[in-house]
Amino acid sequence: MKTQYRGLVALVILVVLTLITGCTGTGASAQPEDGTPKSGGTLKFSMSGDPLCLDGHAISSGLNQFLGRIAYDTVTTLDRDGNPAPYLAESWKISDDGKTYTFTLREGVTFSDGEPWDAEAFKINLEHMRDPRTKSPLAAAYIAPYDDATVIDDRTLEVRLAYPYTPFTYVLAQSWLGMLSPKAIKESPETLCDQPIASGPFVVESYQRNSKIVYTKRTGYDWAPDWLEHDGEAYLDRIEIDIVPEPVVRYNALISGQYQLTDLVPAQNAQALAGNPDFRFENLTRTGHPNAVWFNLSRAPFDDLRVRRAFVAAVDVPAIAQAVGFGFSPVKDNYLASNSKYYDKTAEGVLRYDPDLANRLLDQAGWTERDADGYRTKGGKRLSVALPTTESATPSPQLVQIQGQVKAAGIELRIEQLPQAQVTERRYSGDYDLTSGYWHTNTTDVLYIRYHSSEITGERIGQNASYLSDPKLDQLLERARRTPDGPAAEKLYHQAQHRLVELVPALPLWEANAQWAYSTKLRGVAVDTSHPQPVLTGAWLAGQ
Repeated sequence: MKTQYRGLVALVILVVLTLITGCTGTGASAQPEDGTPKSGGTLKFSMSGDPLCLDGHAISSGLNQFLGRIAYDTVTTLDRDGNPAPYLAESWKISDDGKTYTFTLREGVTFSDGEPWDAEAFKINLEHMRDPRTKSPLAAAYIAPYDDATVIDDRTLEVRLAYPYTPFTYVLAQSWLGMLSPKAIKESPETLCDQPIASGPFVVESYQRNSKIVYTKRTGYDWAPDWLEHDGEAYLDRIEIDIVPEPVVRYNALISGQYQLTDLVPAQNAQALAGNPDFRFENLTRTGHPNAVWFNLSRAPFDDLRVRRAFVAAVDVPAIAQAVGFGFSPVKDNYLASNSKYYDKTAEGVLRYDPDLANRLLDQAGWTERDADGYRTKGGKRLSVALPTTESATPSPQLVQIQGQVKAAGIELRIEQLPQAQVTERRYSGDYDLTSGYWHTNTTDVLYIRYHSSEITGERIGQNASYLSDPKLDQLLERARRTPDGPAAEKLYHQAQHRLVELVPALPLWEANAQWAYSTKLRGVAVDTSHPQPVLTGAWLAGQ
């Protein structure tokens, strides 16, 4: 999704122009007359943050949703209908027991160092994802059922799973699971974060942390996925990405023409930009888990369901969405994005703002006294919880508003701004009461990744940040990922969604929309089928 930096997602202000799947700004119709693609030119792109590493196997940064499509190819892709389709794999067969996948690979593909794409390269990449030395916070989880693989011949790899895993060909389409040069993995893995060698349409020329990423066109590239409808090399010669954390600076620089593409348009400027005929504005819902504040159930006070339910009931999410999203943030009251496969609308409406209920539940939980500052106490101890977050000039406005609202119920929320490294360390060690963010993936198996007990961090970095361990939910999610797509899988995922509403592992906020804008001088921009982000393989600049 898709935007945790090494495990913790920074919660961002997301502006949404429709309540479900987003919209395109009115500037979309204002295209110059000349529509013939032209080769050459440099695209200037301002990006909101630094992914900290360009090796998708080693990060979980949401920025890799579009960065990965610049330099990487994936084994599979999703077609326009959202179904797994060929990419670097020409085809595949699945055994009757669902545990063996035999992939036939595309011929003629090479990595930018000249190494061939073949069965051995595929196997080495799978091993790199799960290698503990890679410290993968995401790719390793997505291929966790992977057992081993056998090279049948150069074009054929037999992959064996520990159990049937229907999401397998979906997750292989995600940009975090892009293929790297087998030579680089074997001989210089320490260089992959700064100088990944892949097979995609562009090559990393340079990467300066917290400053700039430069890509150049890959000569001879000719294996884009079918849905992209693009043959041959990319049109652009270069893509220069500047890291510009300040939203207003990115917006003004886009309007002035300094950049042709930017992400995370400020909420207060989105409406104006959407109505500007010189620009196109995209605001698209990510599948997966919506924005939320997760509770750490492994320790007090959130090991008590009554306290979790009280916290949720104390927060007026619609009011916060209005204040920080300027009326365009689609509120969520459950744990799956509304455009995800098998989404169940009947799981809506249970979790809601109810301050009277919040107070009753806290009384029932024994937090009946108040101290001089108005916070609830029990046995002389204040009801106080901490949320570590990445330091910035000011705390995020939504967290500040949550802080004020739960105070009315007698809960002290401490927002602890820390360096990213400390936030990551505390996330992996479980040293927090709450953590915030979203989790984007192209499969409903996101519920397993976020809430199955096996995904609690142990020997492998897990993404069950709530430390939820519920045997009933575990069984539902295990059965769901083993079940082929269809009515049986739908029933299991519906039951899992209802179970999560009962367990309340997090405070749901709003959809995790991908938001980006670009000049109408930039043509041929496609929207990725796995991630609602720009794909620049067929993009070109008019007026060159």
